[in-house]
Amino acid sequence: MEVSRIGLGCIVLFTELEPSITVTEQNLADRVRYILRSNIFDAAELERLRREAVPSSNENATTEGAVAEQVAEQPAHVDAAVNTPVVADSNDDGTFTQELEIEQMRSTLEEAIMETRSTPLENRPRLPRIALSKRNRAVVRALNPMLVTYLEASRDLCETDSILFGAALAVCRIIGAKLSTAGRTTGQSSAIPAWRTRIEERIAKARALIGRLICFRSGNTRPRIVRTVRMAFAGTNVSLSQPDIMQKLTERIDDLKQRIAAWGKRIRRYTERSTRFNQNRLFQSDQKRLYKSLERPMVSGTGPVPNQADTVAFWRGLWSEPVNHNEGPWMEVVASQCASITPMDPVTITPDDVAEAVHRPRTGKVRDSTGCITTG
Repeated sequence: MEVSRIGLGCIVLFTELEPSITVTEQNLADRVRYILRSNIFDAAELERLRREAVPSSNENATTEGAVAEQVAEQPAHVDAAVNTPVVADSNDDGTFTQELEIEQMRSTLEEAIMETRSTPLENRPRLPRIALSKRNRAVVRALNPMLVTYLEASRDLCETDSILFGAALAVCRIIGAKLSTAGRTTGQSSAIPAWRTRIEERIAKARALIGRLICFRSGNTRPRIVRTVRMAFAGTNVSLSQPDIMQKLTERIDDLKQRIAAWGKRIRRYTERSTRFNQNRLFQSDQKRLYKSLERPMVSGTGPVPNQADTVAFWRGLWSEPVNHNEGPWMEVVASQCASITPMDPVTITPDDVAEAVHRPRTGKVRDSTGCITTG
């Protein structure tokens, strides 16, 4: 019965649009089943087709004429198969409600586009992911024809981007999606994952609970401390008045410490895995950048750079002046043990030796910024 009523309304509408095409009963049934499965029409359109096909006994000719007039007065820029997502009540004026919703959507779209044009890119709100539902798709299909005027008047790509972002912002406001007040982050995002935040909150709460349990074990019986201890043992048979309460407190503290250690290991495993993943990916794309990231950062001073004369005088004062050290008795023992060792021949390094060593550096070894070696 449901298929027949909807099918009759569809065939009446199709016959009015295409009077020269003959539609058979089988073709009608197949098309109606396809319409119902594919959700082409929303609930308001299906209800209108039902009323046109099989009017109820209390509907008179005036109501039928009003329905036909409503269908004829629908806005031309909105497709007949895609109405607004608001379902009008059967006793209300559906066309008036739909036109009102369309005007509200148009006003919201215009406000969103104007707001986007005057907002810098880094200050735009972050749009959430919208669920794929009939109502949301109907809102998008109703707003798409309204964008034609704005896109035709667009002068450059930046303005087109503002129009499209404003349309997306209008959709979020119409369906009531929650928007983030924080602007976009430029560059690499440094946001902490949600699961890590939750674990860190658990660790903080566990540490606070450990501190209060230790205070109670030390003799602190303030009402707030006692209340926290009772909450820590809630759901168990442990009572604060039993003789082995100190042992139970110690066991509870050890259990919390073990949980904190497990949560910390979980965070470290994620950090190590993320570091390995990023290093492997960087090794495939830019090995030089990877090697630089593995090196220790250079510590640069903030004062004036010393000249060559001051540098030579400083190190010459450390290495050229003889120094008499007051050695302990253990030096005599070491000297007597090393007396039988043959001293090594003195090594003299010439500039030719250094030039030969740096002539063919190994892989990963580079010359300095000047490309030469200077001797003092």
